Amino acid sequence: MSESDLLALRASQPAVSAWRLRLASWVESSRIQGFIVALILLNAAILGLETSPALMAEHGTWLKIADKTCLAIFCVELAIKLVAYRGLFWRSGWNWFDVIVIGFALAPGAGPWSVLRSLRVLRVLRLLTVVPQLRRVVAAFFHSMPGLGGVVAVMLVFFYTSAVLTTKLFGTAFPEWFGTIGKSFYTLFQIMTLESWSMGIVRPVLTQFPYAWAFFVPFIVVATFTILNLFIGIIVSTMQELRDAEAHTPLPDSRAEALLARLETDIAELRKQLRKG
Repeated sequence: MSESDLLALRASQPAVSAWRLRLASWVESSRIQGFIVALILLNAAILGLETSPALMAEHGTWLKIADKTCLAIFCVELAIKLVAYRGLFWRSGWNWFDVIVIGFALAPGAGPWSVLRSLRVLRVLRLLTVVPQLRRVVAAFFHSMPGLGGVVAVMLVFFYTSAVLTTKLFGTAFPEWFGTIGKSFYTLFQIMTLESWSMGIVRPVLTQFPYAWAFFVPFIVVATFTILNLFIGIIVSTMQELRDAEAHTPLPDSRAEALLARLETDIAELRKQLRKG
């Protein structure tokens, strides 16, 4: 939720009570959101410390208390938003994400559902819903999915062709790397990431197949430096398009009306204060 959600609350429910508006404004204020961000970071540190047996043996009780305190505050925050926004709360996918993450943390510590307790670390991902810059990155990623789908299709065709070729060329001499098409896929993926590709794979292959460089060098150029850069380029381009769209999008009538209603309310409150003074 953000300032736009507060405006949507005013626009969709003109008769909403003043206390709900004040409650929504308070929970969405920069001070409260800054506190929530700090709490998420603190909780992330606590979850990391809980992985240490030595620390748990010495300070386990206090770490568990701190973790439960953070969880309680997160639950209170969600409850306040539910009270303030009511039905509007469920219109935001980010709020659904928060509820699911907190729900994992509330799973029982014993029984068949205890495995979900390990997903408590997902609470760190709440930073994506609180920090606007991170939300923009995630939004850009989802908006770029259609373009990325085309790149993925091209990459699959390229990898499949390369896997079939390397299996036929090098599978007999190096069955552990290219013995089957599945092994070739994995080996080519490792080469694409440049992980031990030269001394670990390519040079041993060159000892028996001196011409192998004619395949591996173009493969790295295409897979590593071209296809991966296409992924990056599409995401960056989408982020720029979203930023430009936000800058040039006119203010909707509903938001304009909500702003006017907010100004009228503020002016009325100022008048009351002046009369009392």
